[in-house]
Amino acid sequence: MTKVEAIKKVLEDNNGAASWNIIYNNIEKYYPTAKNSIEWKAGIRGVLYREIRKDKSFKQIGLGLFALKDYKTEKNPETQDKIRMHSFIQGICIELGNFKNFDTYTADPSATFKDNISLLDMVSMQYLPDFTYKAIVDETKRIDVVWLNKKGLQFPHKVFEVVDSVGTLTGAFNRSLQLINFQTDYYIIAPEKHRNKFLKTLSLEPYHTNSAKFTFVNYDSIIELYENTSRVKKIESGIF
Repeated sequence: MTKVEAIKKVLEDNNGAASWNIIYNNIEKYYPTAKNSIEWKAGIRGVLYREIRKDKSFKQIGLGLFALKDYKTEKNPETQDKIRMHSFIQGICIELGNFKNFDTYTADPSATFKDNISLLDMVSMQYLPDFTYKAIVDETKRIDVVWLNKKGLQFPHKVFEVVDSVGTLTGAFNRSLQLINFQTDYYIIAPEKHRNKFLKTLSLEPYHTNSAKFTFVNYDSIIELYENTSRVKKIESGIF
């Protein structure tokens, strides 16, 4: 069996779509020597991108997501579907973090991003390192998405809380502020209608003192960023 055939089998096993993690973790089932080379991941990426450029067996459906050529991708969830939208935005934050070469973690690994791909199959870390006191690490584990630097001692670089209801905003602020002694940026991702509540909360203590660390990003903006980044990635890979 060739590498192309092996990748195809992995995608078929996963209902037609898969993340890099799924491909890497299952390729040996069908191509036993896949990991013999030091640069084996680069070799698999090269094969996959080559086939996409040839417009053959596969297509790219996200920054790090791929599917069989005839696979019909799932539509983005509607904003009013809070449960699906929440995990969809989490997945976008993970994809962008992976693309920016950060290690990524999520507090919600069982949730689904899209096309039946779970957040667990997208993150590069299943567990956070013990980067400080246990109480702070435990609270950080509850943050929706965390980006960590890959080199040296690992610390949270950026954290993302997806706020679909204003009732969860204070909790998102408080979890983020547990990292006040680290060089960490805090992002609140929410529907635009919650911006005023975000600003009002940020005007109060203890948040006001640390307001420069918080950024509000609405759903439409982060989805647009993700889609534009995906298009740029395709151009860089020679797919377009």
